Amino acid sequence: MGFARVIHPHTLPLLADTRANPIATPSLFLGSTRTLRHTLTHTRSISSAQRRSVVAAKVSDVKLKPTTNLLVTKEEGLEVYEDMILGRVFEDMCAQMYYRGKMFGFVHLYNGQEAVSSGFIKLLKKEDSVVSTYRDHVHALSKGVPARAVMSELFGKTTGCCRGQGGSMHMFSAEHNVLGGFAFIGEGIPVATGAAFTSKYKREVLKEADCDHVTLAFFGDGTANNGQFFECLNMAALWKLPIIFVVENNLWAIGMSHLRATSDPEIWKKGPAFGMPGVHVDGMDVLKVREVAKEAIGRARRGEGPTLVECETYRFRGHSLADPDELRDPDEKARYAARDPITQFKKYLIENKLASEAELKAIEKKIDEVVEDSVEFADESPAPSRSQLLENVFADPRGFGIGPDGRYRCEDPKFTEGTAQV
Repeated sequence: MGFARVIHPHTLPLLADTRANPIATPSLFLGSTRTLRHTLTHTRSISSAQRRSVVAAKVSDVKLKPTTNLLVTKEEGLEVYEDMILGRVFEDMCAQMYYRGKMFGFVHLYNGQEAVSSGFIKLLKKEDSVVSTYRDHVHALSKGVPARAVMSELFGKTTGCCRGQGGSMHMFSAEHNVLGGFAFIGEGIPVATGAAFTSKYKREVLKEADCDHVTLAFFGDGTANNGQFFECLNMAALWKLPIIFVVENNLWAIGMSHLRATSDPEIWKKGPAFGMPGVHVDGMDVLKVREVAKEAIGRARRGEGPTLVECETYRFRGHSLADPDELRDPDEKARYAARDPITQFKKYLIENKLASEAELKAIEKKIDEVVEDSVEFADESPAPSRSQLLENVFADPRGFGIGPDGRYRCEDPKFTEGTAQV
């Protein structure tokens, strides 16, 4: 069952089957003050079966249903709310620690985009994989990596999830199937495609019938103009890989407006071009994101192939903590700040009697304590020893990293002076 066959009226109201109309009704792009101009193009001849599988949907204007048809249970709602609060409070603390000199290099925060991470990742199983970008702290937290391990990694300590060797942009956890944050745009998408291929290979070739693992590939709007993105869309569609391509379109690629950099800013339309569903969703609303994520993840598990989901969201801070954020229009920033995804979801939970103010405040207090504990733990943790410097660098550490006497070469003072015999 795909988007073409199972459509929840409260989730996907604007559906366009490309057999009849490859372009949905023109609508206002949330980040723009102008209406997009749609140009119908001639499409290549494809079979009717292929046509039926290509669906474009737009869900940015969905209205939340009343209490008679709730989109989450109480337990689900509290879990999602806690995860969103964890992401926000953790990132706010990262800003404090960065400016206090506890973190080094570039640090990119996720504030404002929590609905995307929580909406998708909290629906995954532990065996499912996540591939992230340089804005990866919250993805790792949502997937279950402990706050202590993430904060310690940011502090460059041995107790970090990469023993202090990855830092802000390279979160990795084999235990939680977080396959890395990637500093260069687009480089994580082939890794995610490979992970999805692994799942399919295990199921179909190695006959592991219970292997229904899926992969989420997160990336931004700037990446959607990168060649690796198109190559992997093609490969995933060709082989029907269990992967969801999640575009976190926060409308800005560092200081470049998405509307200025892309000939057609509606990224979701690239999905049907490759024979997979393409969906646009309001990424500031966790319930809308969650409903789309359920269907996309379900399709992947059932072996129905990949989905491209464009989540239109907004970051509340600059590109990184080194960015003074002077290029974006203050009015634009204010508009999105008024649509804070956490504030919206909190209102939904209370109005629909899924949680009381006291329950939500208890969650907020709990998360404050978790994040404060992660800072104390990271600050007290030891820094990596010099002997760790060349680990995980060379395939054969004795060929370079360890000398004939069995000691690490980096422990020899002459090594760092450049005078050691190698």
